[in-house]
Amino acid sequence: MRRDIFQAIADPTRRAIITLIALHAMTPNAIADNFNTTRQAVSKHLRILTECELVKQEQQGREIYYSLQIEKMKEIDKWLNQFRKLWETRFNQLDNVLLTMKKKKKNEK
Repeated sequence: MRRDIFQAIADPTRRAIITLIALHAMTPNAIADNFNTTRQAVSKHLRILTECELVKQEQQGREIYYSLQIEKMKEIDKWLNQFRKLWETRFNQLDNVLLTMKKKKKNEK
């Protein structure tokens, strides 16, 4: 089953894994050392992240290293961008209201 990228980032453990491997590739054991959970649970999270193509596996000798597919994060950013524009508009409107209130208060003095 191919999972949705948003399903992958919905889980806080998977978001933490993404943060861990954002700078450099890590083995499952190294990743699991950062969590109070089993190696098998971390492997399940890694499998989901791999299915969503957020992480990739690379065999190096006997070890498998997981690294972040940063370009896949653009899909998340693209989706969030629509809300960013909405919030910017609302903040600009709020700025205008506050500026008007400030001018009105200054004129009353």
